[in-house]
Amino acid sequence: MSDETWLVAGLGNPGPGYAGNRHNVGQMVLDELAARVGGKYKSHPSRAQVIQGRMGIGGPRLVLAKPGTYMNLSGGPVGKLAKFFGIEPSHVIVVHDEVDIPFDQIKLKLGGGEGGHNGLRDISKALGTKDYLRVRVGVGRPPGRMETADWVLRDFSKAERATLPLHIDRAADAVELLISHGLEQGQMKFHTAP
Repeated sequence: MSDETWLVAGLGNPGPGYAGNRHNVGQMVLDELAARVGGKYKSHPSRAQVIQGRMGIGGPRLVLAKPGTYMNLSGGPVGKLAKFFGIEPSHVIVVHDEVDIPFDQIKLKLGGGEGGHNGLRDISKALGTKDYLRVRVGVGRPPGRMETADWVLRDFSKAERATLPLHIDRAADAVELLISHGLEQGQMKFHTAP
């Protein structure tokens, strides 16, 4: 049995009004991972909804977390959970929306900048490092002169919703591949054309 523990945080905003927004795709991916692990979310004192389980029989331990704060304040819950479970930043995976990637693509990276993503900036501050893993789920750029903030706070379009379940499923696969085979193999699989 693997005793490694991974913290996987799916970013988004709380409440039903935000549930279908592009900004909440990280939480959608987390729900898919939760369905694979089984169990029900429980409230944690860190201000997050948490499911603990294993990735497959005898696989690594997972702490799946949906911060209960608004996106820009994701660092508090993520930092507190990492400390509570004794998880190093190298075993933290943050799943989030990414406007610089087309809707049907997923990119994986370790560290680097936050690209104007305030949720990531807050997590970097809370963890004291930028060196944690990210699963960047493409939501595409806003059309015309629309502000990025307005774009990510809109629901996916009807056309996008038709393939969204597949996009979420692939992002959940990317998280599992990161854990089981590492960043390099994950990038080789997901950074090439589907």
